[in-house]
Amino acid sequence: KTLVTSKQNSRTTMSAENDPAVAAEPEVEEDEEDLEKLQAEIARMEAEAARIAQETEDLEKETTSSSGGAGASTASAAGNKGKSGEGVASATGDKANTDGHSIYVGQVDYSTTPEELLSHFESCGTVERVTIVCDKFTGRPKGFAYLEFQTDEAVANALRLDGSTFKERQLKVTPKRVNDPNYYAQQGGGYGGRGRGGYRALR
Repeated sequence: KTLVTSKQNSRTTMSAENDPAVAAEPEVEEDEEDLEKLQAEIARMEAEAARIAQETEDLEKETTSSSGGAGASTASAAGNKGKSGEGVASATGDKANTDGHSIYVGQVDYSTTPEELLSHFESCGTVERVTIVCDKFTGRPKGFAYLEFQTDEAVANALRLDGSTFKERQLKVTPKRVNDPNYYAQQGGGYGGRGRGGYRALR
């Protein structure tokens, strides 16, 4: 009995090893894994295609927007050009305002320094700048100067020094003419002004 049973068990074991259904189970599992990998790859490719399509659509929108932006840029440039013109007008106005706070001083001694002229007018108010006009070729003073003050009140005080004595000379003090060609063109006259030449300035 013992021998027969052993043979039966051996047959049972061999039968299981030779059974095609049992041997095919690992192959089925491998096929399922391959299928899952293929499905995952397909899903990845579909996602990539959707991303490319979205980027293409965004690029087309951006191109359309850029075309509209170019028109806006042109309009902006035209606006900036207008502002530039306003800036030039503003600069001209500032120059006229500076001239309005300045005086002309004639009969100035040729040895005068800006510091000495400043001392003579310092009691009138805050002096922003002293300019002694010099000949552009020789560099020698031409005998007149300009003083720029901070306020209209200081200018009025300085004009009271017209005829005052400075270095044994009688000064001629008048308001400085506004350096605006359009103004004098409207008046129908020329402007001698400060002329051309060098300057010895104290600021």
